[in-house]
Amino acid sequence: MRVFARFLEDNLLGVRFAVNVFIGTSLVWVILKSVSDTNAIWAIASMIVASDPQVSQAMRTIRGRIINAMVGCAVGLFVILIGGSSAWMLPFALAIAVLISTYMVRIQAMWRQAPITAAIVVASNLAHHSKLTGAEDGLHKVAEVIFGCLMGLLVTLVMSRLWPIKTAQEAANLPKGSA
Repeated sequence: MRVFARFLEDNLLGVRFAVNVFIGTSLVWVILKSVSDTNAIWAIASMIVASDPQVSQAMRTIRGRIINAMVGCAVGLFVILIGGSSAWMLPFALAIAVLISTYMVRIQAMWRQAPITAAIVVASNLAHHSKLTGAEDGLHKVAEVIFGCLMGLLVTLVMSRLWPIKTAQEAANLPKGSA
């Protein structure tokens, strides 16, 4: 019986994650479409990354993601301001973002987010061939990323109240009659 109980617990974790993603995607899509005509994919991808059936894991992920997104955004904007629209600015921006994220910020969870965000900002500048338009577009995408992260965390918190998930330790301490 203990094996069956563990099987259900593991599989319900996947079902719970699927429900989180369904609800989060629906909310992100509806909210962003009502606010502006935008492609919500950046926000949806971020919401998925920030969603987790376990609140503690979601908190670690979102903290690292938002801090590293801010680092990447700042690096991207700095490179746009000093470097202009040269394609060579992209690899420099990514390298700088990695160095700051790994040696100064030191939040390993989502440390790859800093260069990803720097790439979003700098690539937007390169696509538009305009510092102002590129920076505006890059910042818009970063705002969508942060919105998606916050929505993922919100869904995780609400679902943890509506549908609590047992920790591995709680699942291991099943009542004696269920073994």
